[in-house]
Amino acid sequence: MLQAGIVGLPNVGKSTLFNALTAAEDALAANYPFATIEPNVGVVAVPDERLAVLEKLNKAQKVVPATVEFVDIAGLVRGASKGEGLGNQFLANIRETDAVIQVVRCFEDENIVHVEGSVNPIRDIETIQIELALADLASVEKRRDKAQKAARAGDKEAKAEIEVLDKLQPVLEEGRPARAVELSKEEQLIAKRFFLLSTKPTIYAANVDEETLMDASNNAHVQAVRDHAATENAEVVLICAKLESELVALDETERAEFLADLGVTSSGVDKLIKSAYRMLGLMSFLTAGEKEVRAWTIPIGTKAPQAAGEIHSDIERGFIRAEIVSYDDLVACGSRKAASEKGLARLEGKEYVMKDGDVVDFRFNV
Repeated sequence: MLQAGIVGLPNVGKSTLFNALTAAEDALAANYPFATIEPNVGVVAVPDERLAVLEKLNKAQKVVPATVEFVDIAGLVRGASKGEGLGNQFLANIRETDAVIQVVRCFEDENIVHVEGSVNPIRDIETIQIELALADLASVEKRRDKAQKAARAGDKEAKAEIEVLDKLQPVLEEGRPARAVELSKEEQLIAKRFFLLSTKPTIYAANVDEETLMDASNNAHVQAVRDHAATENAEVVLICAKLESELVALDETERAEFLADLGVTSSGVDKLIKSAYRMLGLMSFLTAGEKEVRAWTIPIGTKAPQAAGEIHSDIERGFIRAEIVSYDDLVACGSRKAASEKGLARLEGKEYVMKDGDVVDFRFNV
């Protein structure tokens, strides 16, 4: 399962957010640095309003949502790339994740200490960026030494590696992330071999107070984060981690009413989970029947037989074709049978690339 790592400086709300994401209180949230040492891991359901609709249409006995895994990683401090604080552990934990959610404090509260002594989200973002870039720079320099030896021996692949390293190194030396470097598709494939920390796609979770959640126009911290994210083509999600952790105790109706009173249509946690799912390059196809309605997770671009394999390897092995109705067509028609009668059910073969929201019935023979 692909993982999104929750990172940030100490005391910015990472563990509080993790508790809200996982609807649990297993992650220690405390007002001092390094409250999290070993990373907490949680498997989280991906909010998908389509499942409830299909459940009613099919009178299904069970609903199974797609899931994504979140990892709450120890807070990073300046000097982590040299082993300061829990630096080595922090960097190793990030290396194991597929994407990063950086929690950035965008609220003032004199009762919650900040490791740098003041609230400044751009400084915090740059602190982490610089530490990741320095760690990557060390990796790049080591890789360059190895590639140069191989290139002198006539290795063409090593020469191609050096060309990519030449593009990455000056950017990392400036303390900027490797993802800021424009690379061709071929160069991106080469860069993947380096397992650099700062190439990981990033979402900035701006942790705000309730007032800002209702209207962020007067929060200069949030605007600064948005301006910075725009330079990286990164996404910003506003979230009030404290509020979200309190919403966990409410049932679905109470939760909706509470959010409505705030003038907010959906939970920040829901938005963050959906954004992380997309950022990991994932989407869902759906199966629906009386026994079960289920969302199945596949990488974007997956073909029909491989999607079938997510259900069972035998279905992929014996794949004949997929009978597909789009979710919107199925809901508009009221049933798969009605959609078929209107010619909206399609039979697709082995080369069909799945689309998000395809409602599928696989035909196979083993």
